[in-house]
Amino acid sequence: MKLSARLSALAGASALVLGAFAGATPATAAPATATATPATATAAPDIALANVKQHLTDFQSIATNNGGNRAHGRPGYKASIDFVKAKLDAAGYTTTVQQFTYNGTTGYNLIADWPGGDPNQVIMAGAHLDSVSSGPGINDNGSGSAGILETALAVSRAGYQPTKHLRFGWWGAEELGLVGSKYYVNNLPTTERSKLKGYLNFDMIGSPNPGYFVYDDDPVIEKTFKDYFAGLGVPTEIETEGDGRSDHASFKNVGIPVGGLFTGASRTKTSAQVQKWGGTTTAFDRCYHSSCDTTSNINDTALDRNSDAIAHAIWSLSAGTTTPPPGKVFENTADVAIPDNGAAVSSSVTVSGIAGNAPSSLSVGVDIVHPYKGDLIVDLIAPDGSVYNLHNRSGGSADNIVQTFTVNASSEVANGTWQLRAQDRASADVGYINGFKLTFP
Repeated sequence: MKLSARLSALAGASALVLGAFAGATPATAAPATATATPATATAAPDIALANVKQHLTDFQSIATNNGGNRAHGRPGYKASIDFVKAKLDAAGYTTTVQQFTYNGTTGYNLIADWPGGDPNQVIMAGAHLDSVSSGPGINDNGSGSAGILETALAVSRAGYQPTKHLRFGWWGAEELGLVGSKYYVNNLPTTERSKLKGYLNFDMIGSPNPGYFVYDDDPVIEKTFKDYFAGLGVPTEIETEGDGRSDHASFKNVGIPVGGLFTGASRTKTSAQVQKWGGTTTAFDRCYHSSCDTTSNINDTALDRNSDAIAHAIWSLSAGTTTPPPGKVFENTADVAIPDNGAAVSSSVTVSGIAGNAPSSLSVGVDIVHPYKGDLIVDLIAPDGSVYNLHNRSGGSADNIVQTFTVNASSEVANGTWQLRAQDRASADVGYINGFKLTFP
C-alpha cells in the first residue's frame, strides 16, 4: 500500500511499440511441457499454502541480506525482481523487465505472459513487489506478490490453455505513488489498453488480524470473488481503505475494468467485524509500514483463502465468456467538479424500464475524489425530490469517498432522474464526483 497517493508520477517515460517496453530486457523460456488443460475446465487447482509461504520466506531472506528492506532503488528490490523472474522463466513464461526512473533512481516492473490465449482478450493479475524502506514488507506486499507468483506457477504446472491470454505483473515503486504501474499503463498504446479485459490487484492478502474485502469496481470481477468466498461461508465487505491507493487505480483511471482483494491495513477492526471474522478490535495489520512486517506478520488462513481465490478468479475469468451479475445498472461516469466551500453540485442518472417502486436495498455506488472528506455532505436525491443522506462530514482528514451505500428507497417510484448531490462545506481544497451508479436487483 503506497505511502501517498499524491506524489508526482513518472520521469523518463517513453512509448511502447507493439507490446515491447521501453528500456526492457525480454527473456523467453521454453514452453511448459505439462499436459494441457482445456479452457472449458474452469475449476482452479488448490494453491498450496506451504508454497506461498516459501516465497514469503525467500522475500524475507532477500530483505535480511540487503539492508532489511526491498524498497525502490535499494538492492533488495532488484534481488526480488530477479528471484521472481527466475521462477517464471523456468516455468515457461515470456518475461519482460521494464525499467523506469524515479527520483533519479532506476526502478523495475516485471511482466510475465503465459503463451497462448486470445491476444485481444487479456486477463491480468498484478501486485506491487516493493516494500517501504523501514522493513521487509512481507504482508505489504510480499503476500500479494507471492499469491500471484504461486498462481502463475500453478498455471504452468497444469499446462492450462485458457481462452483468453494471461498476463501477470509485479510493480515497482508503488510505495512512492503507484510509480511503476502508472509507467506501465501510460506507456501502453491505446490499442493494447483496449485488449485488457480485466486487471486484478492483490495488495496485502495476509494481514494478521484480517478482514475479507473485495474491490467494488467491475461487477463481473467483484461477483467472481464474492461468489467464491460465499462458497466458503466467509462473509465479505466492500474494500474502502485502500481504494485509489494501490496499483489498480492506474488501470481504472484509463478505463480498464479492475477488481481485487485486500485484508486490511492500519484501520481498526470494528466490533461488528470481529463478530463476523474473529480477531480483535485493533488494526488489521499492526505492523503496517513497520520493521515488524516480517514472516511473523501473516495470518495463514487469510493467506490461504485469498491465494485460492486468486486462482479461482484467474481460471474463471480466462476460460471464456462471463455473465454479469443480476441487476440493472444505471451509471454516470462524467466528472463533476465540487467547488471549494461552495454550492452543491450533482451527477444524474435516468432510470427507465424498472417496474413499480425502487427496492428497499437500492445499491448506490459513490466515487468522489477529494483530499478531505470531512468537508463533504453527500445526498441521494430521488426523482420526486426526496433526500437520502449518505455522508455528513464524517471521516475527518481521510481522502475520497469510494463506497457503495444501501438505501431503503421502497417508497420511491423507480423510474425517473436520480441525483447524487455533493457539497463542500469548508475551505482549502477541491475535488470532484468521479462516478455515480444505481444498481437495481
